[in-house]
Amino acid sequence: MTLAQVAAQSELTTGFISQVERGISSPSLSSLLAIASTLQSSVEELLSVENDFSPYVSQGMRKTYALGLRGRRYEKLGPGFPGALCYPSIIHRPAGHVSERMRHEGEVFCYLLAGRLEYHLGDQVHMMSAGDTIHHDTSIPHFSIVVSEEDSEELWVSTLPIKAGSTPL
Repeated sequence: MTLAQVAAQSELTTGFISQVERGISSPSLSSLLAIASTLQSSVEELLSVENDFSPYVSQGMRKTYALGLRGRRYEKLGPGFPGALCYPSIIHRPAGHVSERMRHEGEVFCYLLAGRLEYHLGDQVHMMSAGDTIHHDTSIPHFSIVVSEEDSEELWVSTLPIKAGSTPL
């Protein structure tokens, strides 16, 4: 596809797509989702994160990647085999980080390991502390804010990786 085609289909500008391609701009998660969807890919594929299938992954061998300069840092915990339906990861977010409002196909489970979150799910707001969980249908609009002074550490298990079909709001 040409830059113009990717820009048009992802509803982004050609200049922005060019800057992302050359590493000049750091796209938001919603922009990455739009680009990945247009290219029928996943965010992990766009970021060249290897997908080593293994039922066992030692702590020191986890694949990691980050979004933004002071954004989320992801630790891949799986999938352990091709065709897996669950995609576990640990996400580290800085204090004050606001995730993008999302709605997409699938379901998600989060166990908050450290920090505090204000989790918005539809019209409800849940104040989460370390040890709390949330499990929901991701077709319901959702986003969260790290409200603790320290970074959050979150264990996530989703039925779909962030890929084509996800729709930022």
